[in-house]
Amino acid sequence: MKLPFTQEQFFELFAEYNEAVWPLQLVFNVAAIAMVVILIWTPRRAGKLVSFGLAFLWFWVAVVYHLAFFWRINPAAPFFVLISLAAAEAFLWFGFFRPSLCFRSGMDARKIAGVFVVLFALAGYPIFGALLGHHYPAAPTFGLPCPTTIFTFGVLLMAARPLPWLVLVAPMVWAAIGAAAAFSLGVTQDIGLLVMMVLGGYMLLSNQSPIEPPLKADGPRP
Repeated sequence: MKLPFTQEQFFELFAEYNEAVWPLQLVFNVAAIAMVVILIWTPRRAGKLVSFGLAFLWFWVAVVYHLAFFWRINPAAPFFVLISLAAAEAFLWFGFFRPSLCFRSGMDARKIAGVFVVLFALAGYPIFGALLGHHYPAAPTFGLPCPTTIFTFGVLLMAARPLPWLVLVAPMVWAAIGAAAAFSLGVTQDIGLLVMMVLGGYMLLSNQSPIEPPLKADGPRP
């Protein structure tokens, strides 16, 4: 893939971004952990909160990273801004204003797999990157496109079916872009995005609603 910037410029941009927004990376990680805890422990109340959190992350990726930083070295950044804003809008519409994105109680195989994907996004991704020689601040952190995409797939894997398929479109597009760039830029941990593309395809193909008991309100009724 022919890129308009060098690998050195790419990692220097990470360093500039991370130093500029510190310590928000820690805040994002704590917020992400809180989102997952909420959707596991009180899943029927988590839809709007988790959807808003995902919408904010993708809005941050669009405006702060792509628009304020990445555009300096890549003229295609406005296109990436549109992809990220489309993701933010989809999560707001289908999860917050029109709550079609919801979560159910229990820990089935999909939900357990989603937890492992989330753990990789938050912990495995930076650890793997450090082992490959990508050390902070010149390394992608949570809140940047690729780890945010992986986290998003993990959360969506834990969502109840049927899943609004439009919330998968932008993450799948970015997974394809990020995976392709991984080979050119040496961000080997981004090859995990190839797995996310397969995962997204699986979620689309298995998106029928399972037979489930009627929803009951959490906790005792007055």
